[in-house]
Amino acid sequence: MSRPKRKAERWEQVRRGRLASPAADAGLRRTGRAPALGEQIRGLREAHGISQAELSRRIGSTQPAVARLEAGRVSPTLETLDRVAGALGVELVVGFTEAERRSAHAPVVS
Repeated sequence: MSRPKRKAERWEQVRRGRLASPAADAGLRRTGRAPALGEQIRGLREAHGISQAELSRRIGSTQPAVARLEAGRVSPTLETLDRVAGALGVELVVGFTEAERRSAHAPVVS
């Protein structure tokens, strides 16, 4: 198995363990979409083959700030997301859609 694959598997194992704790659950509710954005940013960065240090240089930030962003520990501003998108050669798309409404009697599936 290649080293990046093993590293990704270890990260996934650590991530699952962290997300299983009650503190993580409360934190995820507070931060909202930050963890999902962080995962997407990390995936794009890795797909482009650049390090956190290189991404931080490209966006005018620091490596620890990029690590916090990728870990979902901060809620990025639109300005930050614009800089990240530019550095990774992707387009940032922000918009609104109608929320799906569940009937009061509809079962909740998890």
